[in-house]
Amino acid sequence: MTSGSGIDGIDSAETAYETAGTAIRRADLNDVEAVLSLFDGAVAWMNAHGNTEQWGTARWSDLPERRDMVERWCLASGSWVALTPEGGVAGFLVVGAAHAYVPPSSRPGPELYIEALVASRAEDERGYGRRLLAHADELAARAGIRELRVDCFAGRGGDLVRFYETVGYVKDVTFQVKEWPGQVLTRTLAS
Repeated sequence: MTSGSGIDGIDSAETAYETAGTAIRRADLNDVEAVLSLFDGAVAWMNAHGNTEQWGTARWSDLPERRDMVERWCLASGSWVALTPEGGVAGFLVVGAAHAYVPPSSRPGPELYIEALVASRAEDERGYGRRLLAHADELAARAGIRELRVDCFAGRGGDLVRFYETVGYVKDVTFQVKEWPGQVLTRTLAS
């Protein structure tokens, strides 16, 4: 989200929602290990499918800088977890400011930025990433914001880019961070 977007205080009194039949609540420090486990699972899944470029090969839980980042995210007001029916954490979303490496938006006005999204790769826990993106839509709509942006890894044939396109995002600009190819995508909500 951009500065001055008014999203910082979005629904500050509300800490839990239901989106598409899924319980979603604000994340907190009690979720750090579960969120790290989601990232570890995502890295293992990507590596098993030949993708070592997106997030490398090391488990996030073994990297102090990644652990610190997840702790900061879990403390942020824009962090959310999606829960399984049993109450386990199956997905994690952070909405906030665009990363410093991301080109600025060419569109005037406020936006909601997807800083991070990770979901369980377990077969019986599929769809939580989509539900969290639907939650981001709801947050934006409640705040009167129509523009959402996200950046993602654009390598390996663009599989991740295509995922975001299936949920209504469209390609905007590409960028490069060292050898890491990135794609910014945007989504405009109906008025």
